[in-house]
Amino acid sequence: MNDRNDQNKSIFGRAAGDKAVSGPIVPVSPSQALKPEKAPPPPRRSRRARNQVVIFLNFVLSLVIFIAIIGIGVFWYGKTEFEGPGPLDQTTDFMVRDGAALKQIAAGLESQGIVANQRIFSLGAQGILGDDTLKAGEYEIKAHASMRDIVELMQSGKSILHSFTVPEGQTVLQVFDRLRNAELLEGDLPEEMPAEGALLPETYKFSRGTTRAEIIEQMTRAQTRALEQVWERRAPDLPLETPEELVILASIVEKETAKADERPRVAGVFINRLNKGIRLQSDPTIIYGLFGGAGKPSDRPIYKSDIEKPTAYNTYVIDRLPPTPIANPGREAMEAVANPSRTKDLYFVADGTGGHAFAETLADHNSNVARWRRLESEQEKAIAAEKAAAAEAAAAKAAESEPKPEGN
Repeated sequence: MNDRNDQNKSIFGRAAGDKAVSGPIVPVSPSQALKPEKAPPPPRRSRRARNQVVIFLNFVLSLVIFIAIIGIGVFWYGKTEFEGPGPLDQTTDFMVRDGAALKQIAAGLESQGIVANQRIFSLGAQGILGDDTLKAGEYEIKAHASMRDIVELMQSGKSILHSFTVPEGQTVLQVFDRLRNAELLEGDLPEEMPAEGALLPETYKFSRGTTRAEIIEQMTRAQTRALEQVWERRAPDLPLETPEELVILASIVEKETAKADERPRVAGVFINRLNKGIRLQSDPTIIYGLFGGAGKPSDRPIYKSDIEKPTAYNTYVIDRLPPTPIANPGREAMEAVANPSRTKDLYFVADGTGGHAFAETLADHNSNVARWRRLESEQEKAIAAEKAAAAEAAAAKAAESEPKPEGN
């Protein structure tokens, strides 16, 4: 009996506390058994945990982690903005001035609505450029170009290129006039003009901000280089002693014909004349001797007295070549003189089609001249008839437009 009581006590004791206890087991009521026991007190913090250094280090570590998270977020935002599409709605041009600082360029881009944030542009550009720089020039910025695209474009220096073209056969004075009227070029013209024939007629590419003096330097260097190459490849038996004489004759050929396929043959005529000691008798040399680099007025014909008037350039009067070129010849004219056509021609005259009729003898030449004069006379008559018809039509139209008198 006692053993059973002890067993029951043991059972009731475990039911109440669910754990073995030492000592006598006190019976509890069902309501008491259902009440939660008090939680044990928290363990006391160690002296090490309460140390101020540890507390500070925990704070620093937390702060570093917080700053790192913020930094990663800012970096990701900046990278997204730097590489994402820009705010520009349509393609536009932007000018980077020579010597402009990165901060100035960034501010200009933002003010024109090309980039959204100049600070992000500056920081991103510094990361890409390193020791490199943004090149001066005028750039075409595509619509919605990213900041990275803009930096890489300006780093490459691939700016917009404009063209300046000088036709073959223009004088230095005429080239200067053309340069003076080129609005995209900057700066004044040099006070001293280059020598006649020292500029190579060609199309020159330049970026905005290029000066007129720089274009002249390019033309001078190009002519020097071209003349050296042509002179090296010249025929060995030319009656020309220096490269300068080649330029002089090439300038005459340039003014005599605008047809590329005729230049070697025209050059051959003059070479034959020089070899035979015959005067060149070129009309363009008369004009240059009379009017210089300004050229002959379009309504001013060449008179017989002009042909007989002695000047340093009148090849009807002087022997051999004039003292200087009469224009700036192109490369093709110089090559034509360096390697002229091998013919026996000594004469040529206009044929009425834009070209020339060539002849070996004076009799054949006179026949060609007579034919040209007939064509010229017919052309003048046709032009006069057209003018008369136009004047008659204008008079008839004016008569129709006059108010008619009112009837009674």
